[in-house]
Amino acid sequence: MAYFVYMLRCGDGSLYTGSTNHVPHRLAMHQSGKGAKYTRSHLPVELAYQEEVPDWPSALRREAEIKRFSRTQKLLLIQKKGIYDKDAESR
Repeated sequence: MAYFVYMLRCGDGSLYTGSTNHVPHRLAMHQSGKGAKYTRSHLPVELAYQEEVPDWPSALRREAEIKRFSRTQKLLLIQKKGIYDKDAESR
């Protein structure tokens, strides 16, 4: 089974990082207001980045690593490997 680390771009321009084994389902949960407490109050959200990792412990480690990144580092990661929106940099 594949696992993923992902970042969401929230309605206020902030970035949320999480992990899951099914990105489309988790994204739908966030978008419907049934995801993480943070995203419920920062709707709407859109997928900005996802990365496949081999197992759940790896997903949790990578999520923690990305959460320690600065906003600039997160945007660079999104720009290099994610779903990039240049207009979002100014948000």
